[in-house]
Amino acid sequence: MSRRPAIQTPAGQGGPEREGGSTPPGLVSFVGAGPGAPDLITLRGASRLASARAIVWASSLVPEALLAHASPDATVHDSASMTLEDVLEVYRAYPADHVVRLHSGDPSLYGAIQEQMDWCEANARPFEVVPGVSSVAAAAAAVGREITLPGVSQSLVITRLPSRTAASMPPAESLPALAATGASMAVLLSAARPAALQESLLSPPSAFGPDTPAAIVHRATWPDEQVVRTRLGDLASDLVSLGATTTTLVLVGDFLALGGSRSHLYSPLFAHAFRKRSAPGSTAGRPAGTTRARSVEESSSPDAHEAKSPPPKAPRDSRVGGSQ
Repeated sequence: MSRRPAIQTPAGQGGPEREGGSTPPGLVSFVGAGPGAPDLITLRGASRLASARAIVWASSLVPEALLAHASPDATVHDSASMTLEDVLEVYRAYPADHVVRLHSGDPSLYGAIQEQMDWCEANARPFEVVPGVSSVAAAAAAVGREITLPGVSQSLVITRLPSRTAASMPPAESLPALAATGASMAVLLSAARPAALQESLLSPPSAFGPDTPAAIVHRATWPDEQVVRTRLGDLASDLVSLGATTTTLVLVGDFLALGGSRSHLYSPLFAHAFRKRSAPGSTAGRPAGTTRARSVEESSSPDAHEAKSPPPKAPRDSRVGGSQ
């Protein structure tokens, strides 16, 4: 059973706020700052910054412009030179106040928040995680490509190249082993070792080859964002030419090239819980509606005769809102 201090969420409010909009005493909010642009932090994240009495942020990873969302009365601590113990001392110094730990991107990806949440649990300190826009999503936007392109890519591996923290990498998660699947990849925290990165992505049993498309995205959504489209055979040299070693990720996969098929979900021949298959000779969508609404609509539609002889069943899917 979790020892996490309970944070009650009133129905419909979507957060740990109590009456009057205040947060629980001593709340620690782990907030995702997003990829860099100040307006890409979530509304909830900006709200948490505005109500925080103390803020811990990494100046090396999060643009200072994000602090514009904070109260001018908040005390700001730069974690660039701090250890975990230093950060925890800040939490201890504000036992009854709202504290925000501002992480780059989304806190769940390489955010080192688990050890902080464990401390909160051990010390009966209420906490929450406010998701952020990942740099992976920002990088895909920067190159103007969908990662889950039908017929080309339906999976994404988010990983990194082992370095001084190689002990954290499980043996089965080496880059060549993950690349053996041929799934699209987003490689973070690895630009400082260009030759090793390229070699790992191309080493057996990798399914990639020298001509596999790749893209280098440096500081996605920052004012000085840079995008380099390349191929795996040129990845190392292009990384060296770019000269960027931090806040840089590499996308790998055929989704970066032109091609792919249209999604089935929005095909006129595809039906799901909210839309019927389009009428013969039409590409217009037809809402599924209620059973009664469907009966009335079908009895008055040009293809009402189909009710006597039902057509073959169209593929059905309960999912809405995302292409396949």
